[in-house]
Amino acid sequence: MSHPDPALVDVRTLADHPLAGDGGSGALRMVAPGAATAGRFGLVEYRLAPHSPGAAPHHHSTFSESFYVLSGELSLFADGGWRPYRPGDFAIVHERGIHGFRNDGDEQAAFLILFAPGIARENFFAELTELRRSGRTPTAEEMTAFYARHDQVAVEG
Repeated sequence: MSHPDPALVDVRTLADHPLAGDGGSGALRMVAPGAATAGRFGLVEYRLAPHSPGAAPHHHSTFSESFYVLSGELSLFADGGWRPYRPGDFAIVHERGIHGFRNDGDEQAAFLILFAPGIARENFFAELTELRRSGRTPTAEEMTAFYARHDQVAVEG
């Protein structure tokens, strides 16, 4: 008879892993980075202030990205246009699916972003936060290189 291993449970409390400002109009929390899930998935909690840009239309080649709205209203770019989504709404964006997000509403939007597989997406958010905090405006070439490092390809939208 085998016995379950209690050491296989990893609890990541809000107190130990709090929301942090993203250097712009939002806050995020790496609820479960890929390092904590053995690369199976990554989970981010994101809060975006009213009337704030999030991510312009883009796509990824090596991972899917899903969105689950917790509160407020989140506008997602899907099927070639921006549409509002509300608490309980869910969207999955498969590899190479063009998508973006922003908050067009009058209240904060809170949502979860799930990445699969669990690439080190926390590095993208950390670099982006540092760039915003620096106040420096990167060149177009620097932004292209930044996005290329993180499998993010900007598209017209």
